[in-house]
Amino acid sequence: MTDTRGRWPKVDLDSGVEDATPLILEWLGEQGADAMLRVDAERLREGRPAWTFAAHGGPLSEGMRADGASVAECMGRALLRLREAGLAVPF
Repeated sequence: MTDTRGRWPKVDLDSGVEDATPLILEWLGEQGADAMLRVDAERLREGRPAWTFAAHGGPLSEGMRADGASVAECMGRALLRLREAGLAVPF
C-alpha cells in the first residue's frame, strides 16, 4: 500500500463496486490470475471484518489479500491494492 503507515486506506463505499465484483473476478481470470471472495462466519459472529478477497498469479508478481466488513469495503480495498500492483482494472 502507498504509505498508509499501518492504516487501512479510505474507500468509497457508495461506488457500487459490489455490483461489479463478478465482472472483476471474471476479468482477473481472463488475465490469468486466480481470485476469490469469501465470507467467514466466525469472524462475522465476532464482529470482525468477515469478507476477504484474495488473488495471485497472472499479472500479479505476488499474491494479495484485502479484508473488509462488507463486500463494498473489501472490494474497494482490493481495487486499490490491484491498481497499486499496476493492474488497470476496467471497473
